[in-house]
Amino acid sequence: MNQYPDLNTSPRILLGPGPSMVHPRVLRAMAHPLVGHLDPQFVQLMTEVQELLRYVFETENKITFPVSGTGSAGMDAAVCNFVEPGMPVLACVNGYFGGRLCEMASRYGADLTRLDRAWGTVFEPKEIDDALKSKPAKLVMIVMAETSTGALQPLEEIAKIVHNHGALLLVDCVTSLGGMPVKIDETGIDIAYSGTQKCLGVPPGLAPLTVNGRAVEALHVRKTPVPSWYFDITAVEHYWGPERTYHHTAPISMNYALREGLRMVQEEGLEARFKRHHENAELFWNGLKDLGLEPVVEIAYRLPSLTTIKVPEGVDAAQVCSRLLNEYNIEIAGGLGAFKGKIWRVGLMGYSSSRENVVLLLAALDRILNH
Repeated sequence: MNQYPDLNTSPRILLGPGPSMVHPRVLRAMAHPLVGHLDPQFVQLMTEVQELLRYVFETENKITFPVSGTGSAGMDAAVCNFVEPGMPVLACVNGYFGGRLCEMASRYGADLTRLDRAWGTVFEPKEIDDALKSKPAKLVMIVMAETSTGALQPLEEIAKIVHNHGALLLVDCVTSLGGMPVKIDETGIDIAYSGTQKCLGVPPGLAPLTVNGRAVEALHVRKTPVPSWYFDITAVEHYWGPERTYHHTAPISMNYALREGLRMVQEEGLEARFKRHHENAELFWNGLKDLGLEPVVEIAYRLPSLTTIKVPEGVDAAQVCSRLLNEYNIEIAGGLGAFKGKIWRVGLMGYSSSRENVVLLLAALDRILNH
């Protein structure tokens, strides 16, 4: 007799900061028979995944592909390829994941300048301009959608300033891609990465990455080799490029899932998808007001994909999360770092972003907090 029984995992209503819920179509795609990672059928799928990623990123970048790993792998790939020992780097930190960018850049030997902002707020372009005047940098790193705070960072003016100073702009799009406009080309973002498990509605395991021509030029004139063999874009690009030169065994089933998730994004259309995310977020925000709960971020800079809520005085944040999970089968999350125990994080991303989920969560919160 097997001492390990069959899995009997209860399906959850995933309304935390990720992963989000996955549509049955995506799950079915993962059950397709395996083929080899250089099989002509998979090679064709790779091309389609790249085309669909360019559509969602809103870019024409040739180097656009999913890194084999989670969103943090995408972050690591972006940083290790474009940071060299002694390189002056400006990191803009207004949350937990800005801090993680700093840690990675430091490990790769950056001459790091850290520009801090209060959690839940966003950077003004002038702050970054002043920082670059004070100490020039070759790379500026910033989070577009800070998962720890729910703040959406405007980037258009910042991108212009960064380029005026001759630097590259590296952007974290983990909680924005597929849920709101990213506009890589129009904004002027040089390097961007994301994750599959948020607004794209695909299981965790791949990290979409896109790099423009300006950044590719900088990559090809590095004075030192990229310190990570696995994440070295100069090698991986030949696997995802027309040569399809073997580099590593790609996660076949995850790429099936990503293709199907991206097909669903395209079928819905970017504008319609962005509208759905924003309308459901507004419905949730209005419902919070009725419950006497207050979002952390002011509405002008509030993410439609992830809302942070101030925990009322005298309420145990972790206990509310536990009751939601155990009594209502709903997952939300507490705060990280400076916000630990002070906020809840609610994600309305991808397949999870629906009116019925909003109404269900509001009703459950009302019962737990007020009854």
